[in-house]
Amino acid sequence: MASAAVTGARPDHHGWLTKQSDWLRDWRRRFFELRGDTLSFSKGEGSEPHGTIDLKTCLTVKSAGDKCGRKHAFEVATAQRVFFMCADSEKDKDEWIGAIGRAIVRFAASTGLGDHEDDDEDDDEEDDDVYGSNAGGDL
Repeated sequence: MASAAVTGARPDHHGWLTKQSDWLRDWRRRFFELRGDTLSFSKGEGSEPHGTIDLKTCLTVKSAGDKCGRKHAFEVATAQRVFFMCADSEKDKDEWIGAIGRAIVRFAASTGLGDHEDDDEDDDEEDDDVYGSNAGGDL
C-alpha cells in the first residue's frame, strides 16, 4: 500500500461512491481516494483503507449502467477483478471516470506502456466514457 499510505498529501480525487461487495454482491457506501496509481476505499472519510485498487493493473474504466442495472454506474477492470461502483450523479460518474482514466494514462506514460499515436482526445473529458488498454485506442 505504498501510494495509499501517503498521509498529508492531498488526493488527486476523492468522494463517496457506492461499491458492489466482492463476496455478497450487495452495495455499500464507501469513501474513495485516488492518489497517484492507487484507488483506496474506506468506511468513512479519514478511516483506514478497507481496500485498494492498484491502477497499474487496471485494464479499463468505463460506464456500466447496463451491466449492473444501476444509474451512474461505472466499472474499473483489472486482470484479477472487475469493480462496480455508482456515483451520486452523472456528473460525478464522469469526473471519476476521467480522474481514474488520467491516472491510468499517467502511469502508462511514465512506464512507456502508453505510447499511442492518437492523443488528441485527451482534453475532451466529458465525452470520454472509456479508458484503458481494452478501450479500442480511445485514450
